Amino acid sequence: MGHQSVVVIDYDGGNLASAARALEEAARLSGVSASVVITNDPAQVLEADRIVLPGQGAFADCARGLVAVDGLRSALDTAVGRGTPFLGICVGMQLMAQRGLEHGVTDGLGWIGGEIAPMEAPGLRLPQMGWNELAFSRSHPLTEGLGDRPHGYFVHSYALTGAMPEELLATTDYGGAVPAIVARGNRAGTQFHVEKSQTVGLRILANFLHWTPDGAL
Repeated sequence: MGHQSVVVIDYDGGNLASAARALEEAARLSGVSASVVITNDPAQVLEADRIVLPGQGAFADCARGLVAVDGLRSALDTAVGRGTPFLGICVGMQLMAQRGLEHGVTDGLGWIGGEIAPMEAPGLRLPQMGWNELAFSRSHPLTEGLGDRPHGYFVHSYALTGAMPEELLATTDYGGAVPAIVARGNRAGTQFHVEKSQTVGLRILANFLHWTPDGAL
């Protein structure tokens, strides 16, 4: 595997610097030669070897931010559509869904089934904030080597509902099963913040840097 260019998309979605630092650390720890760039330049997105979309805050705000930069949404669709490995983090994962119901109905990228709706967790505090255990639905290259009872760091009050079983890699329990990791083809996402999830997060990011999805270029 040669040198990789990894793009962290800048669309006012938040958490950019910490995501970039975590990717650089994951590359160093796993022996991958990678340059990580934070950018909203469509040309750089099209040329990237891997694409990461972080996000925090409201789905609608993030969705608007993505289309506010001329050519960015279409570059993302084109690059990922032709096989560039993609990882969405937190709201970045949520944007992969058909639509979001926060602050009105907003279209998502439409890459996975389901929609982003308010969490139902009777008797539990919302937003869900803190460490929670991951329960895996099936094996996948992104979740290799995570050890026994891995935990991710979550901060959210909206979650994916109506997920397709074949697109679900892991859930977490918070008043019921909550989708935690999704994947379809070369597109994957984590509801938790991998960049705040210490060794578990770094391993997932390292796995992403090594990942060769079926059909990826």
